[in-house]
Amino acid sequence: MPLQRTISSLSPYAPSHIHKRMTAQQNTDDIIEKTATDHEASTVPETVASTKTFADLGIRADLLQGISELGFERPMPIQEQVIPYLLDSDRDVVGLAQTGTGKTAAFGLPLIQRVDTTKRRPQALILAPTRELCLQIASDLADYAKYIPSIEILPVYGGSSIQSQIKALRAGGIQIIVATPGRLLDLIDRGVVYLDNVHTVVLDEADEMLNMGFIDSINDILDHVPDNRKMLLFSATMPNEVAKIARRFMHDPVEIVVGHRNQGAENVRHVYYMVAAKDKYLALKRIADDCPNIYAIVFCRTRSETQEIADHLISDGYNADSLHGDLSQQQRDIVMKKFREGHISILVATDVAARGLDVDDLTHVINFGLPDDTAVYTHRSGRTGRAGKTGISVAIIHTREQGRLRQIERSIGKKFEHCNVPSPQHIIEKQLYNLADRLEKVKVDDSEIEKYLPGISKKLSWLSGEDLLKRVLSLEFNRLLDYYKDARDIDVPDTKEGRRAKKDNERPRRERAFADNGERPVSDADKDRRTADAGMARIYVNAGKAQGFYAGNLITMINRGTRDQRVDVGRIDLLTDYTLFDVADKDAATVVKALRGADFFGQVLYSEVAEADKDYADASRRKTARKKRDSRDDRAKRDREFNSKGREFRSKDKYAKDNDLKAKGRKDKKDREGSYEGGLKKKHKRK
Repeated sequence: MPLQRTISSLSPYAPSHIHKRMTAQQNTDDIIEKTATDHEASTVPETVASTKTFADLGIRADLLQGISELGFERPMPIQEQVIPYLLDSDRDVVGLAQTGTGKTAAFGLPLIQRVDTTKRRPQALILAPTRELCLQIASDLADYAKYIPSIEILPVYGGSSIQSQIKALRAGGIQIIVATPGRLLDLIDRGVVYLDNVHTVVLDEADEMLNMGFIDSINDILDHVPDNRKMLLFSATMPNEVAKIARRFMHDPVEIVVGHRNQGAENVRHVYYMVAAKDKYLALKRIADDCPNIYAIVFCRTRSETQEIADHLISDGYNADSLHGDLSQQQRDIVMKKFREGHISILVATDVAARGLDVDDLTHVINFGLPDDTAVYTHRSGRTGRAGKTGISVAIIHTREQGRLRQIERSIGKKFEHCNVPSPQHIIEKQLYNLADRLEKVKVDDSEIEKYLPGISKKLSWLSGEDLLKRVLSLEFNRLLDYYKDARDIDVPDTKEGRRAKKDNERPRRERAFADNGERPVSDADKDRRTADAGMARIYVNAGKAQGFYAGNLITMINRGTRDQRVDVGRIDLLTDYTLFDVADKDAATVVKALRGADFFGQVLYSEVAEADKDYADASRRKTARKKRDSRDDRAKRDREFNSKGREFRSKDKYAKDNDLKAKGRKDKKDREGSYEGGLKKKHKRK
């Protein structure tokens, strides 16, 4: 079975979606520091990254040909130190380096080179915490080994058909297995995988595997591997549990550290914004608006918070989606595929769901809530600033989270920069300049557009150049300008004195109709508007919050009803028993048709283009009142039926009950008297 076919048959991602970790511009400025470790591992001398080539490290010609096509020129620090140990030394290796520093190539290249292609059995095992990372590693190894046709690599992971994996293993010839611990143990128990000939074991993201509770599974797997194997352990941090694994399973390990132990990535700028807890979502939106080309992961602490933030972003017109444990594996795969391909610019995720999500070009990692474990923050921030690029790790905090922020600063050895939440004026300016930049760079097809220019020029001839420019800008930004009009300052100073001064200076200016001063409408009167922005239509659907109908449900039902057709959805206003939302004029009829008659958990939906003179709120109230009245009438009817059936037996039953009680009372009294008299007779007899 050819290598590429083995990977692609089991992976949901096409070869075009394989992300290369390395580019020609690799960072050679990282300093390698080897330090003594708690688990008594040996160290190597401290050096600075040199100008060696992969050939100087001993990489074979066929591998060099494959990686040169991927843009590999010179080894990164972790590669320069790890590769010689794997090729020439019998010692085990503990590598401490952040995500994106080239760890996969550091163990993957020498591991492929050590495989004996004449032996058609598993010789190397790589364990990864998630199926996404498992697939990523297998795809990268396939790229490295492009010109070694006799080598075969197989990823095995949960959430996919185990039968296809069993079939590939029983066919024989698999030499490198990349696996998640749970699925590999299942295959071992079924007698499908034999690890007797494995000479190299790699634990990638070891600290993540421990956080996910795989310690017992790892112990069981290593019991099936020969004792004389060579072992590599890679981790971004070194908690005590990882050190215990090193002490138990590794032989005289050498520790190689890129940067400092448990340190954050060098190319990442750490900033924080301080706002009131209720204003965190507003701060998130302003940060996103201030970065027109944002490509970010927003980390939340819980599944419900993740879904809620994603729903708000979608309803507010952002290109966003959620990723958490309540989604099925198929749904998670679809979301991650869209995010990798750039169809989603903001991914709202939990830590567990985002593990193994490997994207090189993230501009921001945004912490909507700080994690309790500082190592989790290290993993989050390490997802940006990869492969020599720069990134920003943002923390949106309130005053009570300052202590946790300082703990993270001490742990990663970096200082957070305090920034003010972008002002509306700055956001609008950034967006306008971004539009101007897009206008400058837009590709013009002169041959195609030339035939339309005379008519358009004639129609717009009455406009001056300045007027035309104003109209082009206003066409896209009227909504943004309206949104940020009179927007309030949501910054909270990071000192007590500053907060006290701001509180003293703030005075209520007017009775606010909105909780956020217009930032997010909360009154039903505002949500119940019937007019839409230019080019949009207002749509009504007869389900709202009382029926559990939210923005995500609406988007899902529109997508389901319109199939592959693209529909532009604007503002979504959720009311108690109905919803009003905006869509492009051209899509209005399609959306109404898709929603009308659709089933939402037993409720048949009705939809129409919202009419200005219709009182949907009153109709909902009447409908609710009618339901209550019908329910009350039904209950009264049941009571009458019950009363009419019971009346004819009531008198008889009452007297019967009284007679029974009287008879029982006389009997009890007689028994008591009899007992007393009997006792007296016995007493006299004894005398």
